Amino acid sequence: MTARATLAAVQGPVEDLDAPLFDPVAFRLTEEQAALAAKARALGQAVFGPRAARYDRDATFPTENYRDLHAAGLLGICIPKAQGGLGADYQTYSIVAAEIGRYCGATALTWNMHVCSTLWSGPLADDLDMDPATRAEHERRRAVHYRRILDEGAVYSQPFSEGGAAAAGAAAFETQARPVPGGWIVNGKKIFASLAGHADYYGVLCTEIGDDGKASRRNTLYLAVPAKAEGVSVVGDWDPLGMRGTVSRTLLFKDVFVEEDAALMPRGVYYQAATRWPHMFLTLSPTYMGLAQAAYDFTVKYLRGEVPGTPPVKRRMYPTKQIAVAEMRIKLEQAKALWFQAITEARANPSKEQVLRAYAAQYTVMETANDIARLAIRTCGGQSMLKALPLERIYRDSRCGSLMLPWTAELCLDRIGREALYEPGETDG
Repeated sequence: MTARATLAAVQGPVEDLDAPLFDPVAFRLTEEQAALAAKARALGQAVFGPRAARYDRDATFPTENYRDLHAAGLLGICIPKAQGGLGADYQTYSIVAAEIGRYCGATALTWNMHVCSTLWSGPLADDLDMDPATRAEHERRRAVHYRRILDEGAVYSQPFSEGGAAAAGAAAFETQARPVPGGWIVNGKKIFASLAGHADYYGVLCTEIGDDGKASRRNTLYLAVPAKAEGVSVVGDWDPLGMRGTVSRTLLFKDVFVEEDAALMPRGVYYQAATRWPHMFLTLSPTYMGLAQAAYDFTVKYLRGEVPGTPPVKRRMYPTKQIAVAEMRIKLEQAKALWFQAITEARANPSKEQVLRAYAAQYTVMETANDIARLAIRTCGGQSMLKALPLERIYRDSRCGSLMLPWTAELCLDRIGREALYEPGETDG
């Protein structure tokens, strides 16, 4: 299906469109939020879902899906309306991303990496402190990036991990940028770099090194490195348990020149965001919220004999299966309620309770998605293990969420426990 045909299909009525993950009335969504979520749901159900097995089987990037996202305007979902985008805020983006995650986890997760380049430089940066000259320069620079996305369908990624403590916020990034006339020279490495070899620009977090040679988190830069720049290379294989379509290979940067206008944020603004806008690190969770819904949806359809391609045999009359579905529904509703509250509270300078709730939401969604998938496989039985059905892929994709930096499940537990018991600056000495 071409991008044009896909867009026409999504804009028209979609037969038997799935119920929304978040009912617009129950969750008090605006008409605009509901419409964007419906567009994503239609695109996911009609187009992304049927392709997902192929991307997973072959560990290939969903390039076709990105053409469709561009045609639907969703590559620019968080670009401000004044600059031609859809102007979605944090909560709206999260809801839409969860809908895509229901149908193709790899597409939703990589799309998040792209969207964050516009979310962080757009509505999030607008909440942060800049003097008038710096803000004007930021407006000029981000407009260049936004036009590439809107006009050319340019795809941005966000390689984060390096194998050390930087991605968890405990140290400066080892990838370094040295100032030179007109820009920087970048050297370093990013591992698990989603979209590696498929993005047009890599939104690289790196440490600016001055004359003193010291590395500091305060000097973190966020630079859009062109994929075709001299010195950029992609190495290694990609054959993981789940999220195979993300193609998260290793990126190497060897003496890469990056011009000044490549900055997605001005100097000092990323550090300000990381300390004042912590919900920026919760954006991996919508994918897994969608996967949790997908596992539940499959189970209900399977037990009702309504899964396409399978015999219309009903299995819903057994009490053990009814109880299992009840347990899954309870877990799903608990996760949705906590997560929706957390994404609604996303803002600059959240309270301590709001930050703790964000950690709790991240942990809950990442663990619950796989727990629901586990129950789904046990409840649906042997056929659910077959690759002809989506449940085993949902299970594998959902298993990976608790491992993902910067807020792994372990880090969330550690931070909740410590920050609940200690106020800033308190010690036991």
